[in-house]
Amino acid sequence: MTNLYFVRHAHSTYTPDELNRPLSERGFTDATRVTKLLEKEEVDIVVSSPYKRAVQTVAGIAEHINRKVEIIDGFKERTLTTVPAEDFTLAITKVWEDYNFSWEGGESNFVAQKRGVDSTYNVLESYKDKNVVTGTHGNIMVLIMNFFDKQYDFSFWQNLDMPDIYKLTFDGKLLRHAERLWDKL
Repeated sequence: MTNLYFVRHAHSTYTPDELNRPLSERGFTDATRVTKLLEKEEVDIVVSSPYKRAVQTVAGIAEHINRKVEIIDGFKERTLTTVPAEDFTLAITKVWEDYNFSWEGGESNFVAQKRGVDSTYNVLESYKDKNVVTGTHGNIMVLIMNFFDKQYDFSFWQNLDMPDIYKLTFDGKLLRHAERLWDKL
């Protein structure tokens, strides 16, 4: 079995620069909690979205196991639009209602999901029978989870914490079990 620990990044300080947006003070505090929780999980590998806030959230566990964080572009957050949406709630609701719909310059749910699932399959093949922490983002994380189990939907996404951690246990490419760990602190 391969365990993927999907870690939604901790709270960040908003800037329009998606790639370099850092964790906030609260985010760094929560990232320390993420590390403490994952230290109990016998982690082998740490991978992450290239976004700074995702990397910073999982950097502590990488340091704990003496490994560098491997950057995987496919785990970056879904692109909703090329310009900030005037009404984010409307914009995000629309893409979840119609998986084929995309805003100008953005990714549909199907496109973003395929990117995330392809990256997940690559990790499952590369790190078979390992425990892999994956620093990522709420929307892409739930789209990946939704591919394997439809209960992970828009409503589920709306109720995620920041950070949040889900342990997904795979037998090959088949999801066998999913468990929330963030509430285990």
